[in-house]
Amino acid sequence: MAAQPKGPWFQRFLINFFTVVLAVLVFWVLGFLMEDIESIRGPQYRDIEARYVDRGLVEKSKQLAEEIAGAGRAIEAKREEMRILSDSSSNLQGTINQLIELQKLTIQKSLSLPEAHSANLSESLAGFLESRKRYQAYIAELSALSERKRILESELAGIEKTIEEQRKPARKEYERLDEKHNLRLAAFQLAVLLPLLAAGGYLAARKRGSVYFPLFLAFGGAVLVKSALVIHRYFPTRYFKYVIVLGLLAAVVRILVTIIRIVAFPRAQWLTKQYREAYERFLCPVCEYPIRTGPRKFMFWTRRTVNRVPLSNGGEEEKPYTCPACGTRLFEECEVCGRMRHSLLPFCLHCGAEKKIAGDAEKEKSR
Repeated sequence: MAAQPKGPWFQRFLINFFTVVLAVLVFWVLGFLMEDIESIRGPQYRDIEARYVDRGLVEKSKQLAEEIAGAGRAIEAKREEMRILSDSSSNLQGTINQLIELQKLTIQKSLSLPEAHSANLSESLAGFLESRKRYQAYIAELSALSERKRILESELAGIEKTIEEQRKPARKEYERLDEKHNLRLAAFQLAVLLPLLAAGGYLAARKRGSVYFPLFLAFGGAVLVKSALVIHRYFPTRYFKYVIVLGLLAAVVRILVTIIRIVAFPRAQWLTKQYREAYERFLCPVCEYPIRTGPRKFMFWTRRTVNRVPLSNGGEEEKPYTCPACGTRLFEECEVCGRMRHSLLPFCLHCGAEKKIAGDAEKEKSR
């Protein structure tokens, strides 16, 4: 069983980095493809509304809205004219008051008023009365405009209510057609994504030991994320939560089955790692009973204290060793060089001779 080289850390970093980049690029390409599918034209609300709503009422509504806007502008203009006329009347009233005060002073002093003064007073009084008449006329016009605006608004409200009643079935029809269109888009997108997802999952599962596994992992991961986003977008939440839960259940069951199979039928790679770590701590790889041989024959240690127990300088001759707790052969003579070697590790530490360990046969059968 030849060990595969891992390569320098920088190369491993580049592999992981470009795996992520590849996943992003695949996700990006899939996004472009999904956008092209989404560009398929769906139902248009304006076309559906035209079949349900009376066109004459819509035109009448627009006309009334324009008349109401015109009446509003006329009311504002009339109010502005009234404001200007009111300011003019106020100025005339002030002039009249000044002329009257001057006339009172003249009478008190027994003086005669010039004819121009009397003419100015008469002219100011006439202008003031005329402005009051015009102001009253403006009030009447403003009242008529306001009344007309109220009538138009009432008529528009009735038409809008009728149009709204006619729009209700149009909205329902549009929602039904839009939902059907969205499901069709989802079907098109999933018809593209699901085969890719199945291929990515199959390759990622079957090629776990391949040197090109990062390629399959990046591809499968990108397709999986895009598929989840498509399902979340088009399917209602009450359905999507079941899809997610069922997917998580399937994933958890698959992981649990895999772990159980690893424990029950371990592969050589996992067993080698387990045995190597146990030998490093001088514990039986099967039952974790201390390996009491050599300078550790009369010592006691645990996983935590194995590196803190001092060893004696003296030692005894290396001999085959069997775990007294479970009967597992831990050290034996090498068939090639005759020196002591680890029974559960694949290579002799002296001559490098290889032997099959538990799990190799299972690996060969799976192949």
